[in-house]
Amino acid sequence: MKPMMLAICMMCALGALQSRAAVWQPPPGHRQITIWPGAVPDAAPITKPEFVEQAENLVGGKPWLDVQEVAEPTMTLYSPQGTNTGAAVIVFPGGGYKILAIDLEGTEVCEWLASRGITAVLLKYRVPDSGPHWDQDCQCHRDPKAPMALEDAQRTVGLVRAHAVEWRVNPHKIGVLGFSAGGHLVADVSTHWSRRAYQVVDAADTQSCRPDFAVTLYPGHMLEKTTREFELNPTIPVTSDTPPTFLLQAVDDPVDPVENSLVYYLALKKAGVSVEYHLYARGGHAFGLRRTTSAITRWPELVETWLGTIGVTSVKAR
Repeated sequence: MKPMMLAICMMCALGALQSRAAVWQPPPGHRQITIWPGAVPDAAPITKPEFVEQAENLVGGKPWLDVQEVAEPTMTLYSPQGTNTGAAVIVFPGGGYKILAIDLEGTEVCEWLASRGITAVLLKYRVPDSGPHWDQDCQCHRDPKAPMALEDAQRTVGLVRAHAVEWRVNPHKIGVLGFSAGGHLVADVSTHWSRRAYQVVDAADTQSCRPDFAVTLYPGHMLEKTTREFELNPTIPVTSDTPPTFLLQAVDDPVDPVENSLVYYLALKKAGVSVEYHLYARGGHAFGLRRTTSAITRWPELVETWLGTIGVTSVKAR
């Protein structure tokens, strides 16, 4: 009996190892670029090495991968396929500022954008606790001591603009797209661009870090938490200079209540910002780009049409 039990334990251990891998690497043909040339600003102490793990739940009938313990943020370029529209989109995967849903809300989205002639840039920003997050210990919401995710986002927008000629990108058509916590990061960088959250590092930081447009899907952390009022979190200071924004969420979202996108929509509308808002009765949360029976998963066609409407591309929905 003992040898059998030992064999079973070894098989279980092997399975666990196979479901976990070291530092995330992009698909073949793509290269990760470190976004900071030297020391990372406000670096949190490294207690665990970065690793990739397969999530237990399926989305669209397929598993997905998450990246954890990201201390060295990177960006990965996906060049446009076919006709180059000149537009670029920086993609922020979600994960509650704890993990990054790196394929579900990252690589798969970048591949779709590239197939539409748009330069896609996948930002592997720092986690955990690099943005507002739920603290299990106190059962409360906390803000980070330093806005590490925002720093990474601002830096990346500036870097894409600095490389615009090299990457064949129109510097006036650089947008951001994010899901869940990544959707919050979209709003964060859309409203915090007049000054950097870190000390200027090099010439790339002299470029504007204001996105030209923004796509926010099922965002979290948008509600004011200190009162019971139906208000936007004051850490998202919307003004008339906030870029044109596309919003989408499901009413039955069980993770981030629909009020998160509602308060943002109302603030954008009040400020006179061009905003398009799509609300669906059903759809849940964290569906990424994957098609399901829910109509909300047809959102990519809506975004394509919207990009044409605001003059970023002439791409028509397919």
